[in-house]
Amino acid sequence: MNYRHAFHAGSFADVFKHAVLCRVLAHLRAKESAFRVIDTHAGAGLYDLTGPEASRGREWQDGIGRLMQAKLTVPVADLLAPYLDVVRSHNERDALSVYPGSPGFVRAWLRAQDRLVACELEPEAFAALRQAMSRDVRIKPVAIDGWTALQAYVPPKERRGLVLVDPPFEEEGEFERLAEGLVKAHRRFAGGLYALWYPLKDQKERDGFIAALAATGIPKMLRVEVMVRAPAHPPRLFGTGMIVVNPPYTLAGELEVLLPALAAVLADAGRGGWRVEWIRGE
Repeated sequence: MNYRHAFHAGSFADVFKHAVLCRVLAHLRAKESAFRVIDTHAGAGLYDLTGPEASRGREWQDGIGRLMQAKLTVPVADLLAPYLDVVRSHNERDALSVYPGSPGFVRAWLRAQDRLVACELEPEAFAALRQAMSRDVRIKPVAIDGWTALQAYVPPKERRGLVLVDPPFEEEGEFERLAEGLVKAHRRFAGGLYALWYPLKDQKERDGFIAALAATGIPKMLRVEVMVRAPAHPPRLFGTGMIVVNPPYTLAGELEVLLPALAAVLADAGRGGWRVEWIRGE
């Protein structure tokens, strides 16, 4: 696997993904009972925005860089606070130099009784992950293939938690693997909360994925997306999406407030869009 997320750290896709993730984590933490997060494709944990990878494409400037400078309404700012507070905690006075990966955001929301299993197979990324998460007894970094981890670590012993699946989508068939992986995991942990990230690049492939999910019969599947530019031919990344299974009951309403604001900030001029809809309800 050659994918290096450091090139894309803090991009518009990261902003969307991690803003939604932090809303979910805030809801999990609202109850006293312990939860566990299983991050199947964890990456390095923290990313240097001044390093050679992030500096090459500087994708973060059109992602977290824009958002940190944006003027937000009070409702939107309140919904983004769980996300932006974590970003700010890694930087000085909004001078962006570090961006957390998903394990970094999860760690910020763990209490003493909560746990994170952070899975990463690529050796350099795993070494960085282990260093970034070191000395935290609540976190277990594991060098394992994410698709294997999706089956190996469910259900968690707490019987409450989140399974975050964020594959690199650098190989053919990953949409199919994502749908199949959800079905297998859901059979073992039907009450779990799942967040499945995907890119918006090829509309036909995306539509096939959504149809496959609808055909599974799994209830309570929420589809959320942000588009930052118009689809193009040949296909190029034009947006990002997430499927949330068993979402907190207020999440859809929150995202109907949050996503239009994110689309307005992150999109190319006049080309933003967003979607919040149920693939399947109860």
